[in-house]
Amino acid sequence: MNHEKLAALCHRYQAIILAVNSEQICIAINGTPSQDFIEALEFASNRRIVIESWDIERLEKFRLGEQFTADNTALNGSAVQLVNYALNQAAARRASDLHVEPDADACRIRLRIDGVLHPLTEFPTAQAASVVARFKILGSLDIAERRIPQDGQFNHHINGEKLSLRISTLPCLNGEKIVLRLLRQQNRPLTLEALGMPDGALKKFEQALASAQGLILVTGPTGSGKTLTLYSALHTLNKPSVNISCVEDPIELPLPGLTQTQIHPRAGITFQTVLRALLRQDPDIIMVGEIRDGETAEIAVKAAQTGHLVLSTVHTNSAAEALTRLEQMGIARWQLTSALRLIIAQRLVRRLCPHCREEQPPANLPASLSSEPLPHWSAKGCERCYSGYYDRLALFEILVVNEALKEAILANQTASVIEDIARRHGTHILIECGLQAVREGLTTLEEVWRVLGVPHVCASES
Repeated sequence: MNHEKLAALCHRYQAIILAVNSEQICIAINGTPSQDFIEALEFASNRRIVIESWDIERLEKFRLGEQFTADNTALNGSAVQLVNYALNQAAARRASDLHVEPDADACRIRLRIDGVLHPLTEFPTAQAASVVARFKILGSLDIAERRIPQDGQFNHHINGEKLSLRISTLPCLNGEKIVLRLLRQQNRPLTLEALGMPDGALKKFEQALASAQGLILVTGPTGSGKTLTLYSALHTLNKPSVNISCVEDPIELPLPGLTQTQIHPRAGITFQTVLRALLRQDPDIIMVGEIRDGETAEIAVKAAQTGHLVLSTVHTNSAAEALTRLEQMGIARWQLTSALRLIIAQRLVRRLCPHCREEQPPANLPASLSSEPLPHWSAKGCERCYSGYYDRLALFEILVVNEALKEAILANQTASVIEDIARRHGTHILIECGLQAVREGLTTLEEVWRVLGVPHVCASES
C-alpha cells in the first residue's frame, strides 16, 4: 500500500487518516464523504473504510497539532484562538473588513472601521501559515494551494450575531494576504427613509422609482453604500404584483420575493448571459449589480427603453460623469436621453461622536464654497466611539434627467456643463452636501476632504 498516495487522496478531499492496520483504515472528515472518494480509497488501500464525522474546528486542530481551548482572547495561543480573537474584535468594533498582512519580521492584523484601517495586533511570522490555514478551512478553500488567489464565503456566529464573511487570499512577497469582508444582517430597516436622504432628494428618488420604465443609476466608489441604496429601493418596490429579477456579483443580501442570480464567469454565467435570460422571464423590474462593459450597458439601456424599470450601479466620481462613462462604453447620447430617469452619486463620511465632539474656531472657505465661516469640529474620542467617530452617514447627489438636461446631453455638452445646468435646477452636488453636514455638526471638514478630496479653489489657496 502506498501511504503517500493515500495521504494525497485524503488531502484532496480534505480528510485525515487517523489509523491504518492490515484490515481497515480509519479516517475523519467533515460531513458525509462522497461516493467517489470512498471508492477511490477502497481501491487504493484494499481495506475496509471506517469513517468518523468531525466538525471543522476539530479537523483543523488535528491538522495543526495544537490544543484547542475555550479562551478566545489569548494572543499567544493557537491559530484557532488568534483567528477567533480577530473575528470577535472585528464584530465588536463594527469592522467592515479584516486584513491579515504578512511581513518579513511579523504579521499584522488591521480592521477597517467606518472606512478607515486601524491596527489590531501583530503575531510572529512563524504562526502565519497556521493562521492562514485556519481562515482557509473556515472558507472551504484549498489549504495546500498557495500559488494562486482564492475566494470563498462562510457564515460565523459571534456573540449570538450571525455574520456572513467573504474571504479572499492573495500570494505576496512574504506569504499570503487574507482579507475578509464582514456582511451583517442589516440592523437598520431596508427603507428609503433609513438611507438618510434630505426630503427633497428622497422625493425625487421616490418619483423615479414610481416610473413604469427607465434606468436609475447609483454611482460611487467601492464601499460608498451603493448596494444598500439599491436593496432599499428593491425592498420598497417588492410587491406581489411585480416580478423583480436581479443579477449580482455576489448576492450580498437575500431578499424574499425576488429572483436573485449570482454570476459565475468561469462557468459562463456573466452579467450579459443572465440579463438576456432575465428578459425572457417576464420581469417588471431588473436590478443589475454593476454595469462594467458596453455589452451589459447596451442590454440594460434597451431593457429600460422597452417597458422595464432597471436599477444598476457604475463607478464614477459624480452623477454627471456617469453620462460620460456610459458614452465611453458605446451608448449613444440619444439612447441615454430616452432611457435615463435619475442618477444618484453618493459617498459615506464618518459621523462625529455627539458625546465628545468639540467646536473649534470657524473655518473660512472660498466664497464659491461657503458665503459664511463654517463651523470647525474636532474628533476627540471617548469610550462611546472610535477615534471620535461612530458610524457613517451618506451624502447624496441626485440628478434628475429632465428636459433641460436631455437637451444638454443631445448637444454633446461636457459633464461640467451638465452639472452646472443640474445645479441651476436644484441639484446639490456632493461637496455642498458635505459642507451642509459640517454645518449641522454631523462630521468634520477634514473628513469631507478625506472622502471627496480638497476642491481646487481650496488647494490653490493653500
